[in-house]
Amino acid sequence: MIPFNKPYLTGKETRYIYEAVASGKLSGNGMFTQRCQQFFEKKYGFGKCLLTTSCTDALEMAALLCNIQHGDEVIIPSYTFVSTALAFVRQGAKIVFADSCSDNPNIDVNKIESLITERTKTIVPVHYAGVACDMDKIMDIAHRYNLLVVEDAAQSIDACYKDRTLGSIGHLAAFSFHETKNVISGEGGMLAINDERFMRRAEIIWEKGTNRAEFFRGEVNKYGWVDTGSSFLPSEVIAAFLWAQLESLEDIKSKRIEIWNTYHKNLKPLADDGCFTLPNIPDYASNNAHMFYLVCRSLDERTELIKHLKSKDILAVFHYLSLHGSEYYTDKHDGRALPNCDRFADCLLRLPMFYELDNNMQQHIISAIKEYFQGTKNR
Repeated sequence: MIPFNKPYLTGKETRYIYEAVASGKLSGNGMFTQRCQQFFEKKYGFGKCLLTTSCTDALEMAALLCNIQHGDEVIIPSYTFVSTALAFVRQGAKIVFADSCSDNPNIDVNKIESLITERTKTIVPVHYAGVACDMDKIMDIAHRYNLLVVEDAAQSIDACYKDRTLGSIGHLAAFSFHETKNVISGEGGMLAINDERFMRRAEIIWEKGTNRAEFFRGEVNKYGWVDTGSSFLPSEVIAAFLWAQLESLEDIKSKRIEIWNTYHKNLKPLADDGCFTLPNIPDYASNNAHMFYLVCRSLDERTELIKHLKSKDILAVFHYLSLHGSEYYTDKHDGRALPNCDRFADCLLRLPMFYELDNNMQQHIISAIKEYFQGTKNR
């Protein structure tokens, strides 16, 4: 079976984990944590970076920094992972779901302004598949209405909007290093803080509500409980694993782009015949090759294509279900139809995408897709 995903090891992970163990400091904020954080700050221009145990943790920190209170409203796309909403729901927020664009799963920025009320506090754009939302429009809206922007950049490592790195534009941004992402640490995430107002408090929240980090830097002579927070720091084992991946980031990205381009080139004739739609990347967005997907013509067709691929020992998967129609939130949603979101939930199919997907495997996947649609023409 060709898997949907296979975690890639550069070969240095276990060596760096051993170094972390030998250093005598395995808890958070050690040598490898600081090395990773400085890498992101210097390479991408993020204001301040804090590694976390997951992207969910980074989003929860963002919700705390936004000072979300019971009844505050947060605008997010319905087509996203549950963590995007859950982080703010836990603080008492009402989620106001926005529809996707008609031609890609990102939030429809032209619908955002109509969703703003006097209780709106935050907009959370999700850069689906590492493809940028229209951040100029989002930041303009946020500025005019005095709102905060938290970029959900879980899939967006090393991706850009125009000439700016995703995650460096909003006030805050959350990244994921889950095993399905381009660079990984098994589980893991990061909060990027781009607004100076939040930098000191972010570190305190990160350190269980204490000013412990300031103490270890010699900035205070003792530390104590000064704010809310939690244990958001990852261990040095996670950070050491991540550091090995970051050293190979350019190689990983290059290989994934090669795979992405092979899919696109070989499947475009079928897309041109109307069999499905390929990913749309706006002119203002780069492609970090996080994901390759097809948008089928119907739920039934997607279901049949998944079955066909599985019969050929290929595991392809669908992705998010609409959060506004979820068991947990359906009775809290305001009832608006979100047709584009629902179409992606029903029709989007993700193809296998990982570093070690070789040309023979990829050609087998492409041939199986061509075989399926040739069969539908002959029915």
